[in-house]
Amino acid sequence: MASRHTGAAAARTPFPFPHRGTMRVTFWAGMLMLLLFAFVPAVAVIVVAFTDLRGLTYVPTQWVGLENFKDFFSPARASDNWNALRNTMVFALVGTVLQMGFALATAILLNGRIRGRNVFRAIVFMPTILGVTVSGLIWSLIFNPAGGPMQSLLHAFGTQSAFFGDPRIALGLVILVHVWMQLGVSVVIFLAGLQAIPTELYEVANIDGASPWQRFRNVTFPLLAPSLTANVLMGVVNAMHSYQLTYVLAGPSNRSTQVLSLLVYVQAFGGESGTSLSQSQGYAAAIATVQFVLVGVIALATLAYLRRREARL
Repeated sequence: MASRHTGAAAARTPFPFPHRGTMRVTFWAGMLMLLLFAFVPAVAVIVVAFTDLRGLTYVPTQWVGLENFKDFFSPARASDNWNALRNTMVFALVGTVLQMGFALATAILLNGRIRGRNVFRAIVFMPTILGVTVSGLIWSLIFNPAGGPMQSLLHAFGTQSAFFGDPRIALGLVILVHVWMQLGVSVVIFLAGLQAIPTELYEVANIDGASPWQRFRNVTFPLLAPSLTANVLMGVVNAMHSYQLTYVLAGPSNRSTQVLSLLVYVQAFGGESGTSLSQSQGYAAAIATVQFVLVGVIALATLAYLRRREARL
């Protein structure tokens, strides 16, 4: 009888916090970490955006109000800034679409009963843990215009390319490498969604004579809507914030691959030439603030659209 009461009490115990005090302490500890390492730096960046901070010794910092934002939208900088904005939007749109397409196809394939699928899952996820520097080095060697494997392949067809130095294809190549790096996370999310779909639904669809495409369209895709929402939102935000890979592969001054986040980095910390008097952390913070508003608006609009679409499905 005692063991029965003990089992019932254990079943009612809220896992993983058996006491409210523990839950409260854990919650407020997490909120404190979020406040210190996310909210405070974000507010600091917004404050710096209204100054002429340059990070130079003995140079006083002045409050300049909206001058940095006026400078960002001024005709003198319009060409560079609109180019970076256009590249950012192309990077986010094309990169997210390709990432979702490849990830969904890969997840469906790896969800089937194939030999060695756990090994293939590990291989697909491996680029995610390699890091930007290692991945950039790998693809820089592959697309090395001085004699990399891809250049050798092009030579076999009687042609050649500068790859990341070619303004016509540089952004496309960076997007492909970005998709290759981020594919593993999206595949894992889709796999979790696929494994949560009851097999009975597929059995009923088979009894009704549904084709593979009909099973995908009427069973798999609607029930994957939450996974698709999470993946698309993460893909858009990551793509619009990405600059490390672009920096490693194409450099900081390549106009064809310049994105807003890379523009922030170059303005704040310098490009290939290092620190210079033309740098301005205040102006870089203004660009970061504009980017934050842009990413926020696009992310919220995307989330609202996908949520409505989930409800319809």
